[in-house]
Amino acid sequence: MAPEGNRNGTFQRTIAALVQDRPGVLARIAGLFRRRGFNIASLAVGRSERPGLSRMTFVVEGPEEVVRHVAAQLDRLIDVVEVRDITEQNIVWRELALIKVKANAGERGEILELANIFRVNVIDIGVESLTMEISGGRQKIDSLIELLRKFGLEEVIRTGRVATLRGTLIEGEKDGLFQSDASRSTYTLPTPTDESGAV
Repeated sequence: MAPEGNRNGTFQRTIAALVQDRPGVLARIAGLFRRRGFNIASLAVGRSERPGLSRMTFVVEGPEEVVRHVAAQLDRLIDVVEVRDITEQNIVWRELALIKVKANAGERGEILELANIFRVNVIDIGVESLTMEISGGRQKIDSLIELLRKFGLEEVIRTGRVATLRGTLIEGEKDGLFQSDASRSTYTLPTPTDESGAV
């Protein structure tokens, strides 16, 4: 995945960090971002596989020459155990959204058809509403939200991006390498070039 840029000159980078699980850590990281001029486009955080540590996935945006150094800046914080800029590595990523939409009896069938097309889970049905859970890339989630807008969106909650390095298919190679980076390439998977987050 290459750094994403847009017309106003800001670029996005995906950062994965392992941090101490204690009060104030997120505030210190947010303070660093504010001082350096980084904007947090999305943030996902939760307990990791290691007791006492949390894993954070940030998508940060700002001028290219500034956001390029995010990982190095984070690595200086005492609460950060490990940090990697995984933007230019081969990663698998997803976002999750819960979407609550108005759904009276007359419209419910059409909404459930959309849910089926997008392969989402309906996790709650009320008399006048329906709540769906969708995971995937940003474009998939944005598309469903746009199609549901005409029914009346009541609430949209999104996690932001979570990501990990794609596992290697070649014994002895590191995770996260693109197939062209592997010296002994024997098998090639298609690499997505869009924002779908798909495999």
